[in-house]
Amino acid sequence: QVQLAESGGGLVQAGGSLRLSCAASGRPYGSFAMGWFRQAPGKEREFVCDIGLISGVALYGDSVKGRFSISRDNGISTVWLQMNNLKSDDTAIYYCVAGTDIYTLKTGETQAWGQGTQVTVSA
Repeated sequence: QVQLAESGGGLVQAGGSLRLSCAASGRPYGSFAMGWFRQAPGKEREFVCDIGLISGVALYGDSVKGRFSISRDNGISTVWLQMNNLKSDDTAIYYCVAGTDIYTLKTGETQAWGQGTQVTVSA
């Protein structure tokens, strides 16, 4: 059974940066993409980004394009999310996800979810 372990959340001032990481253990057969969703209080879950573990091709949500960057190391089934120029609207719980491919994963069809890590951006 795959398990996803996130780390790196915290409190940062607007304009600052944070880096999240997610390591997968027990990666299921056919799981070739990992990524991130987020959910803020009172709001719907939102796709942030994902990446193909073999291809390295990434997809980004419109609200984070140009500010966030996802990278991966397929050998250790780990992804990193570099978040720059953070805004108060980025405040949310960030969930790591794993799935079959980047397009399916973007829809929310996943094989696994992490426990989530809180990111808080102060004005």
